[in-house]
Amino acid sequence: MKIDCITLNHIRVPLVEPFRISNGVIAEKDTILVGVQSGGAVGYGESSPMSGSFYSDDTPESVWDCLTKELIPRVLKQRPDSIESINALFGTVPGNEFAKAGVETAFWDLEAQMQGVPLWQLLGADRKSVESGLAVGIYPTIRELLLAIERCLVEGYKRVKIKIQPGWDLKPLSEVRGEFGAIPLMVDANCAYTQQDLPRLKALDDFALMMIEQPLPRKDLEGHARLQALLQTPVCLDESAEDLSTVRKAIALKSCKIVNIKIQRVGGLHQARAIHDVCEQSGIPVWGGTMPELGIGGAQTLHLAALKNFTFPTDVQSSKRWFVDDIVEPLLEVHDGIFTLPSSPGNGYRINHQTVEKYSVRHERFS
Repeated sequence: MKIDCITLNHIRVPLVEPFRISNGVIAEKDTILVGVQSGGAVGYGESSPMSGSFYSDDTPESVWDCLTKELIPRVLKQRPDSIESINALFGTVPGNEFAKAGVETAFWDLEAQMQGVPLWQLLGADRKSVESGLAVGIYPTIRELLLAIERCLVEGYKRVKIKIQPGWDLKPLSEVRGEFGAIPLMVDANCAYTQQDLPRLKALDDFALMMIEQPLPRKDLEGHARLQALLQTPVCLDESAEDLSTVRKAIALKSCKIVNIKIQRVGGLHQARAIHDVCEQSGIPVWGGTMPELGIGGAQTLHLAALKNFTFPTDVQSSKRWFVDDIVEPLLEVHDGIFTLPSSPGNGYRINHQTVEKYSVRHERFS
């Protein structure tokens, strides 16, 4: 693998509707599309933080700066020629996981193309389909929440996830259960509660939930362990599952029974697969989360989620569920709650360059 050039496109695509979680709201999706060219092949990845800083310290602006001023100059100077060497190089750079993910996953796409295999096969998976789950944000009224769920369920999603926060939890859950019965259901708090809320969180046991995702602050592994000991419902770590060592610590403390793996948060597919493997060895099932990314990042999560310990539906949904447009051809589409994985080499989705140009904020090429 000989790197000829690297391209960056900062893209901003409007969402179909604003997406609100416990600590912020977005109406547009920013992503930085990374292209790594070697000969006649181009591997693509996404660096895909949320705009603003309410989810993480990484923002589109900080990621662009890291890519242009640090990571790409290092890559062009050192000329890594494999997935192993790009991960070894980035291992010397602290933080900046979103920026790393864009370049690292592009190397995976490129390697899979060169070997003539789909990405899921290069990752070691043997499943050719992945279940998808519906995720909905916080709405102004419970009625709007119920209508949003009803509108989307026609695609056959295999479970429903609703966002919760103090004051928007027990009542919405009661109404969702009343409207949709025994549908597989989970909640996601995005760190909105503290240990003072443990009695209120214990009440969530009454709703027969699949899991409670990230109820407490990211660093509070001990609090999550206390909560899990109180609950029948499994606790799932998301924001806390930021790297392999933290996941190992969480497992040792019994802070969770499930882990959500996000490629962006952990810096790429190599680390994501390593977390999958450690969880599998410890009997902790996992599933694939999203930011959500546009089509390239979404597709890569689907390839990853074909690994055998991904036992819950992914948060990746149809392109048209989130975005007014997407940068891949064909668009990501759920059929009866299932994604069928592409069999063509690499990511398996082509870049729609017209769409990229239409929504491009800035572009840069390095050689």
